[in-house]
Amino acid sequence: MIYGQQLHIDKQHIHQTHLANIASTALLEGELRLQVEHFAFTANNITYAAMGFSMQYWDFFPTADDDLGIIPVWGFATVIESKHPDIPVGEKLYGYLPMAEGFTIKADKVSDYSLSDNSEHRQHLAPFYNEYVRSKTDPLYQGVDEQPHMLLRPLFLTGFLLDDFVIDNQLFGAQQVVLTSASSKTALSMAFNLANNRQLNYNIVGLTSAQNKAFVENSGYYDKVVDYDSLHTLEANTPTVSVDFAGNGELLMNIHQHFGNQLKYSCLVGIAHWHQRSRPSGDFAGAEPQVFFAPGQAQKRVKEWGGKEFQTLLASQWHGFIKSAENWMNIETYHTADAINAVYQKMLSGDVNPNTGLVMSFNQSQ
Repeated sequence: MIYGQQLHIDKQHIHQTHLANIASTALLEGELRLQVEHFAFTANNITYAAMGFSMQYWDFFPTADDDLGIIPVWGFATVIESKHPDIPVGEKLYGYLPMAEGFTIKADKVSDYSLSDNSEHRQHLAPFYNEYVRSKTDPLYQGVDEQPHMLLRPLFLTGFLLDDFVIDNQLFGAQQVVLTSASSKTALSMAFNLANNRQLNYNIVGLTSAQNKAFVENSGYYDKVVDYDSLHTLEANTPTVSVDFAGNGELLMNIHQHFGNQLKYSCLVGIAHWHQRSRPSGDFAGAEPQVFFAPGQAQKRVKEWGGKEFQTLLASQWHGFIKSAENWMNIETYHTADAINAVYQKMLSGDVNPNTGLVMSFNQSQ
């Protein structure tokens, strides 16, 4: 149950929003009432809205009106009321939150490290998204400021898993990895992991807009950066993996046509350019585009390595990334419903500098 101030999105027309304020209800046994302290908002959350139906993102935090949805965000929440014997009031949790003042979960699978939401409406959803990490025992949380933590952690995890996925598959026989929307924080995360965990011989190439080219180059994560209009300058005969964070159908088609049969794998991740997400008609040269599902790779590695080893490897890369991000990320904070709505519209329009991190909260004391 979502309570307090909240931002509702028209599922069919995601630029249309509605602010609501809904009273809370009494807790049942096993439930926790969580106050959302603050959350990050990035282009990744626009992907959640644009793919809300196909990837079931609208199902996490349903509203009373089936035409309206709440976009999931990543951030921190505090237990303000508990009906579970093992979770005390005051405990801080990190995980998937609604764009709202607070919400209720049914705690299950409680361990020293985490717990899961076992609410009926979340039974069919990926377990990865239903897990909440207990900050007091979280190896990634300790000693890290919460604002960059929640801005970068989910994006870093995706980048970490993408790096692991392509290396796990021996780069599909390629010699370079081309990342679109290279200024996006998820692309930067993958590039950082590729650069700092280089197990094979490959080049990391960033594709970006002309206005963001200098920023991407200055990150230091890419071996080469070119703007979209200069795609043709890349050597077409080089075996290549494409990782598309942009969701621009025309750009994706151009990449396939440029590399042809030398495109060994085409990975679809995000939709930074959500308004250009339609796939053009016609056959794609080279490998057929495949959607990357991060929870699947995470579950594979947890099964193979064990949860503790997975977290240890993740943490070993994470601390270096968040330290390096201090060189390029500026954080802005917003604490009112109207400001949150305005920032959402600004992100939809693509009018956010890539070096800006947005942190928001309906709790004005944060």
